[in-house]
Amino acid sequence: MDPSIIGDAVRRARKGMGLRQDELAAAAGVGLRFLVELERGKPTIQLGRTLAVLAAVGLDLSVVPRQAPPGAALPS
Repeated sequence: MDPSIIGDAVRRARKGMGLRQDELAAAAGVGLRFLVELERGKPTIQLGRTLAVLAAVGLDLSVVPRQAPPGAALPS
């Protein structure tokens, strides 16, 4: 997972909804600058605000275990 992947997904969803960046920022309760940086893939974006934007465009973020190579010890 890379921050730019999240940013691209948000941009595509926003455009698909016909929203400008300022409109989505207001709907999600975040600042315009935050949204611009999120869509650009800034790596230090705040998770809570990112989740608010994802919810506003109808996207979910999933956390799943990585596939371990065969024979590797699983984390406890």
